[in-house]
Amino acid sequence: MKKVVDCWKKFWVFLKKDSWASFAVTLLLAFVIIKFVFFPGLSLITGTGLPLVIVESCSMYHHDAGFDNTFESDVYEDYGLSLADTDNWIFQNGFNKGDVIFVVGAKNVEVGDVIIFNGGAQHPLIHRVVEVDDGYATKGDNYKTNAKQLSMEKDISEEQVIGKALFKVPFIGWAKLIFFEASRSPHERGLCE
Repeated sequence: MKKVVDCWKKFWVFLKKDSWASFAVTLLLAFVIIKFVFFPGLSLITGTGLPLVIVESCSMYHHDAGFDNTFESDVYEDYGLSLADTDNWIFQNGFNKGDVIFVVGAKNVEVGDVIIFNGGAQHPLIHRVVEVDDGYATKGDNYKTNAKQLSMEKDISEEQVIGKALFKVPFIGWAKLIFFEASRSPHERGLCE
């Protein structure tokens, strides 16, 4: 037991050194802990394989007027929804690109909830539920970019649903997004407007 304690102390002293080797080992250790301990543990607790997501688009962005402008789309009327129905909906202010969303398993999904689902796009989509039947129908809140409903949003099966959005942490996802912005088309770059 004394050997283990001595080895641990030597390792700890090594990590505290101001050297490139200790920096590299610290980064490697952080990666291993996050990848193989933190995320699997968080997945187990939340009941979803994707417990944290970064918003990469403006499809859920609310402009100054919030839901008032969002409901200019005829899609909501097609599902029998009005502005009065939004009083108890989560994320009244929508999302901005770069927000990190905490996700839980999709149980008891209701109209107005925000779900994350595989819709055939390169990355999962995160949109608001406008109908719950045998499956789900969703729509992005941004009235400028999502005036119409995407065909992939009209019939979402339980198997496609990854989870349900619980809360957001604004803008910290930019720490990752900044590295991919240059590869996006010019109209998709930067903050939502």
